[in-house]
Amino acid sequence: MYLYNLTLQQATGIVCAINGSFTGGKSQEIVVARGKVLDLLRPDDNGKIQTILSVEVFGVIRSLAHFRLTGAHKDYIVVGSDSGRIVILEYNKEKNVFDKIHQETFGKSGCRRIVPGQYLGIDPKGRAVMVGACEKQKLVYVLNRDTSARLTISSPLEAHKSHTIVYSIVGVDCGFDNPIFAAIELDYSEADQDSTGQAANEAQKHLTFYELDLGLNHVSRKWSEQVDNGANMLVTVPGGGDGPSGVLVCAENFVIYKNQGHPDVRAVIPRRADLPAERGVLIVSAAMHKQKSMFFFLLQTEYGDIFKVTLDHDNDRVSELKVKYFDTIPVSSSLCVLKLGFLFAASEFGNHGLYQFQAIGDDPDVESSSSTLMETEEGFQPVFFQPRGLKNLVRIDQVESLMPLMDMKVSNLFEEETPQIFSLCGRGPRSSLRILKPGLAITEMAVSQLPGVPSAVWTVKKNVNDEFDAYIVVSFTNATLVLSIGETVEEVSDSGFLDTTPSLDVSLIGDDSLMQVHPTGIRHIREDGRINEWRTPGKRTIVKVGSNRLQVVVALSGGELIYFEVDMTGQLMEVEKHEMSGDVACLDIAPVPEGRQRSRFLAVGSYDNTIRILSLDPDDTMQILSLQSVSSPPDSLLFLEVQASIGGEDGADHPASLFLNAGLQSGVLFRTVVDMVTGQLSDARSRFLGLRPPKLFSVAVRGRRAMLCLSSRPWLGYIHQGHFLLTPLSCDTLEYAASFSSDQCAEGVVAVAGDALRVFTIERLGETFNEATIPLRYTPRKFVLQPKRKLLVIIESDQGAYTAEEREAAKKECFEADGMVENGKTEVENGGDDEDKDDPLSDEQYGYPKAESDKWVSCIRVLDPKTTETTCLLELQDNEAAFSICTVNFHDKEYGTLLAVGTAKGLQFWPKRSLSAAYIHIYRFVKDGKSLELLHKTQVDGVPLALSQYQGRLLAGIGPVLRLYDLGKRRLLRKCENKLFPNTINSIHTYRDRIYVGDVQESFHYCKYRRDENQLYIFADDSVPRWLTASYHIDFDTMAGGDKFGNIYFVRLPQDVSDEIEEDPTGGKIKWEQGKLNGAPNKVEEIVQFHVGDVVTCLQKASLIPGGQESLLYGTVMGSLGALLAFSSRDDVDFFNHLEMHMRQEHPPLCGRDHMAYRSAYFPVKDVVDGDLCEQYPTLPMDLQRKIADELDRTPGEILKKLEEIRNKIV
Repeated sequence: MYLYNLTLQQATGIVCAINGSFTGGKSQEIVVARGKVLDLLRPDDNGKIQTILSVEVFGVIRSLAHFRLTGAHKDYIVVGSDSGRIVILEYNKEKNVFDKIHQETFGKSGCRRIVPGQYLGIDPKGRAVMVGACEKQKLVYVLNRDTSARLTISSPLEAHKSHTIVYSIVGVDCGFDNPIFAAIELDYSEADQDSTGQAANEAQKHLTFYELDLGLNHVSRKWSEQVDNGANMLVTVPGGGDGPSGVLVCAENFVIYKNQGHPDVRAVIPRRADLPAERGVLIVSAAMHKQKSMFFFLLQTEYGDIFKVTLDHDNDRVSELKVKYFDTIPVSSSLCVLKLGFLFAASEFGNHGLYQFQAIGDDPDVESSSSTLMETEEGFQPVFFQPRGLKNLVRIDQVESLMPLMDMKVSNLFEEETPQIFSLCGRGPRSSLRILKPGLAITEMAVSQLPGVPSAVWTVKKNVNDEFDAYIVVSFTNATLVLSIGETVEEVSDSGFLDTTPSLDVSLIGDDSLMQVHPTGIRHIREDGRINEWRTPGKRTIVKVGSNRLQVVVALSGGELIYFEVDMTGQLMEVEKHEMSGDVACLDIAPVPEGRQRSRFLAVGSYDNTIRILSLDPDDTMQILSLQSVSSPPDSLLFLEVQASIGGEDGADHPASLFLNAGLQSGVLFRTVVDMVTGQLSDARSRFLGLRPPKLFSVAVRGRRAMLCLSSRPWLGYIHQGHFLLTPLSCDTLEYAASFSSDQCAEGVVAVAGDALRVFTIERLGETFNEATIPLRYTPRKFVLQPKRKLLVIIESDQGAYTAEEREAAKKECFEADGMVENGKTEVENGGDDEDKDDPLSDEQYGYPKAESDKWVSCIRVLDPKTTETTCLLELQDNEAAFSICTVNFHDKEYGTLLAVGTAKGLQFWPKRSLSAAYIHIYRFVKDGKSLELLHKTQVDGVPLALSQYQGRLLAGIGPVLRLYDLGKRRLLRKCENKLFPNTINSIHTYRDRIYVGDVQESFHYCKYRRDENQLYIFADDSVPRWLTASYHIDFDTMAGGDKFGNIYFVRLPQDVSDEIEEDPTGGKIKWEQGKLNGAPNKVEEIVQFHVGDVVTCLQKASLIPGGQESLLYGTVMGSLGALLAFSSRDDVDFFNHLEMHMRQEHPPLCGRDHMAYRSAYFPVKDVVDGDLCEQYPTLPMDLQRKIADELDRTPGEILKKLEEIRNKIV
């Protein structure tokens, strides 16, 4: 079995983010690392975040930093990754790529304890960078520039200290003195020697300054001082004339200013009034904002509260440190303050936010200061505050994020053409169920009802140089309606169009006149209002029309073509007539090339299943240049011109080319390349779009021409990062469409559907899915589908939180105690006009109040995804939490389908795993499946992490025991068990009479239940330990699994063993066979192995296209979705294997990790071709593309066609 791996949706979580001016000039961009993807984002003028570039680096990005050489205008990016190399990147604006400036090797690859790459510290003046490991090693590189102003990098200078754990590294701002780096370190050498553990308890963290002597080219430890053991993070304080220099040490409950030769200045971090006393407050992310005269810091705590920290200083003496409450936003992994007044918060979980500063927190608010620090017997006196609504920030955009994806199922519950992906995402109060549908999201701008059912719509400008359209023209069966576009859209009657007849085409002709083609003639409306009419000869009518700005061809009934051209004076002149052999099905004329008088090509589709290309040159007018036969009569034709691109915005090299697209009556889109010189057709591709013949229209997307195909659902064909993508739009069926541009909506589409006229824009190109979000209450764990009733049942549970009732009560109490006096000022009631303002604390933004760690909250929810309403929500009482769920039909059909839920009570993981009780609840569905009723619950002796139905009974994995239960009146009845599993069972799949059990640490076990003996036997297991996180049953002998190190693998029972076990009538063979070392007698073979680079949390087999081949979909913790498709022919396997091999050689990954080594990070990659690498082919320079194509004996076009075909098989 050979598989092709393709990422369908890039990871959406963000590990770290930095901001700077990477393109040069005034603009500010954000660079974010999403695990193995590096993205460049920029907020546009409307405050929406746009992705400019996204690169897969095939490595783990651990840290990012940016620096600027003195006097330069552009920032460089330093990447710390798992490649054992430091990489410096520069963004190339012309080609829209990251250029690798330097790559210096210093250690082994992989995320290791003592190989640097985990921490990056940059000298604020851009003279040096320190790259550190978690332990022991720190290297300093000196950055400089040579005579031609190119960046140079020195050999590494060592600043190692063995037996030392590092917590944080930053560069200290000391102006142009020798660069200094600060680190929080913990020396454990004594703790290692001391077996009593006393030294470990007394180990003390230190703040250490390392100085790089630029003259001697040497690094020395300059200063070291004890610091709180809760210290976890350092923040650079401006120096060198802008500030006092030194660092802020963020520790548990405190912020401390430290510098060499300066006394500590310490302030306490204010804490929420409802926080349990034993919980500390840690800072998790920080950002500094510096202006000419002042600077301040924004520090965010682990609960999401942001504090503004300011220093009162006189030159380099700091007199006071103030910490003031600023605002509360969801917890972020990085904060970026942009110069334009934006704050970008890369959320830890859930959607990322872009906020705008309303104020910078100068108003009075809860504040703690170093001058008011009070020491008591218990320690320092805390300062309390109450979170409030956003005051200084306002959210203007959010970037959708699926991280973490907890569980996923693919099913067509909505009975659409393609199935939907139901996924559980997020955690705590920000968790959600997201329904993903393949396709681009659209934003509706306007919908208006029309007086009848329209058949077509066009938009026209009055002059070729106008920026916006002037009229929308709608045709009905017996009339034409003209709407003028201004502040509003209203009907006009003085436009010169004939409104008593239907129209076939309306367009701009020449520079400034309009043309209307109707069944009996052509109406030419000049700019000054003069109207010329051309009438059809005899009784014949016009049936089809094709036009561009300077040429018109009409087809009369019976198959006669008449060709017109616009002459120098702007008149429409008849040039040529031509009889076709039969009726014409469709026409199109290619757009006029730059600087030409006319276009040379006319495409004519006939009912005899052919498309002809005719010449429009004066020398050989109406000569047939080429002929293409197709599988069914063409219904619509469209020429699409693709401009040449060298890198540029779409990051790919390709020459200019002309495509002819044909929508056939069978619902297939047929696409072929037209030779710009001879008119010959080549490189034909076809794709089934839907049950209706696609109608093709040209629209503008991001300033380029794109193609809208309206079949049973709309599709958009456009070029994105070098690939031609054909993606469905997520909206209803449309009949006819046209490009639309007005001052409210620069790039939109106007379309008719039914009796409505709709204007919409197409958002976020390049995305595979769009999503609908339904918020949930707690972190979702698992869910099951009820396909018959089209309902979902979800279990959610959270540790260390309060139940809904307790939260409500606490909130009420807190506001009564406050007397609505919030943070020292009286609230003015605003008459309840603003609903959001009245809810003082939205959980989604503030998180839940924290409780003791052994407290659990949990609920079971029945949800109707179509109406998005929750039909039943059961909160579990007294500290129970749900961990597993399944539907089960027992033998006695008394209740029909029942729901089994496995729960644990008072579960704790630390200091060691313990629980007070565990149960399996059995619920029955009432009210047509919309509600649940508890039948009974059965106590068990371990957490039931896996449940499954098996032959009319319930299988449960309870710790290391596999147990078979039957339904009793008052409880479940044990029928049979097997205690021979090594650790903890965390998944159970069944098929026919086989049971496939996944162990948390020991991969899969294949079992069989013998009914006559009532025994469960394990007959095969795996020889490799695997920490399972996801599993899926593929076929009778094959299982697919994902482990916690980011690998996906398939195991298969050898065919001869499988047959032997099935043909063993007495069962004696399984019973008496002994395995080695307590293992099973037979071993499964690993047939597929691939390192995804992200923990896989769910696997599902499904086909995302109607009638397509099934592929294995996987979802990961970082919120990405991918697919593994099985190759169907040996030729494809060879082709893609060779393409992957050449790509590895010619285009090594950006961050210096070897691609083959990355995909084999834990086990050698086996029988999987990495489609993500192959898909980088179009982004290579043209000469490289040709070189690889020659080695494969193909043309670059054929390779792109193969890539497109295999992608279309998946999504």
